[in-house]
Amino acid sequence: MKEAYDVIVIGAGVVGSAIARELSRYQLKTAVLEKNLDVCNETSGRNSAVVHGGFAYDEGTLKARFCVAGNQMMEQLSSELDFPFIRCGKVLVGNTDEDMKQLERTMAQGAKNGATGLELIDEERLHQLVPAVVGKFAMWSKTSGILDPFLFTVGLAENAHANGVSFFFDHQVTGISREPAGSDSSDFHYILHTAHGDFRTRWVVNAAGLGCKAISDMLGITGYRVVGSKGNYIILKKQMGALLPMPVYPVPSNTYMGIHVTPTVDGNVTVGPDADLVDDFSYYGVPQKNMDALAESASNLWPHIHKEDQIRNFSGILPKWVDENGVIQDFKIEVKDDIAPRAVNLVGIESPGLTGAVPIAQYAVGLIKEREALEENPDFNPIRKGITRFAACTREEQAKLIAENPDYSDIICQCEEITRAEILAAIHNPLGVSTMTGIKYRTRAMMGGCQSGFCQMKIEQLLEQELGKSETEICYSRKGSWILSGKLREEPSV
Repeated sequence: MKEAYDVIVIGAGVVGSAIARELSRYQLKTAVLEKNLDVCNETSGRNSAVVHGGFAYDEGTLKARFCVAGNQMMEQLSSELDFPFIRCGKVLVGNTDEDMKQLERTMAQGAKNGATGLELIDEERLHQLVPAVVGKFAMWSKTSGILDPFLFTVGLAENAHANGVSFFFDHQVTGISREPAGSDSSDFHYILHTAHGDFRTRWVVNAAGLGCKAISDMLGITGYRVVGSKGNYIILKKQMGALLPMPVYPVPSNTYMGIHVTPTVDGNVTVGPDADLVDDFSYYGVPQKNMDALAESASNLWPHIHKEDQIRNFSGILPKWVDENGVIQDFKIEVKDDIAPRAVNLVGIESPGLTGAVPIAQYAVGLIKEREALEENPDFNPIRKGITRFAACTREEQAKLIAENPDYSDIICQCEEITRAEILAAIHNPLGVSTMTGIKYRTRAMMGGCQSGFCQMKIEQLLEQELGKSETEICYSRKGSWILSGKLREEPSV
């Protein structure tokens, strides 16, 4: 049996990490159990990375409420947690009379939700904002923005860890049971079963994302139907970012925002997503036919999508809670006191979960506070400092860094100008993550035009050297994704 905790959060995506950070504001012994080898390995790191304005969701829903609140606090979170966020705005582009009517409905819905900075603009103003776009008019959402979803999640998790939360990776919860607590027969602890031992806790928080239904069932809260909506994306090289100052969307339907083009905070452009219902929540392959369809559809909005500019593709899967008729439902965040007391159950946390992660976390922790008094942590520190980006520094700042640490003079990733010092800082990250994508998401190494062709093995060797691991122990991302499986031949001993 592992140590006993006051609260255990299941899942280290953006919402689970945000909940962990909110819990660290109180004097609670808290842990996070994550089945993957790092935070942000599933839905939280596989999306458009857009901070939404709050106009796309039905009035009165948790989705609308948390989206607007999360949008409004994003500058503060970016400052506290040191992740990139740009409030660049976005446009929803239309051409027909029906498009205009839909945008007017969207404007009205946004106003009811409390979304601000919404404006209908004509073709002239649209092309002043986004010269390369194709369209007759648009709705301009001035408060929308873009962020780095990896560093947002890492920032939340590292800050939670610095404030006392323990993270356990490769700890998939395989079962949940209860045992009596002391002499009071009515009291109990939850026992969370994993392949690496059992954990005892008074409270459980189900923030398992794609695994939310499985955990909900383990808690005894059954009956939810969760389907996977898989979206595929294309990534374009950085040179294309100059042509796209903000995300460009088509006029949305009632259930789908459509295939769009989005700049990233680092200058790339993503194209997508499409939306396919899937049963397999672990397969992230992108078929060629989907890539072709993405490029064709998005080119109607932004005709600058060419194969020679495509450097990578990826996909993500959203966990959508649907009713018996397949209609997508609102977020479910609940405590079923009669079925699973002291368990906060989150189901169907899809988009806008990234934008609304911290308000979702505050709401979830609020459900605990309604049921027992929590004592504030007087040592809580909301500030987390990330890894210094050498390429983003001025010449004078770079010279100073090199003078203080010569490892800044050794460029490991040529495409992104990532130094040995940055790689080493990522290897020795506070969460103890040692995968290749763990380094990639913390530094942007391997994200450039060559897509790791030149720097991957240098980074793999640094992982071996710094952590004392063998070449067959280094994983790319998920468990079993070995970079090397062995040697082709042994060097002769001298």
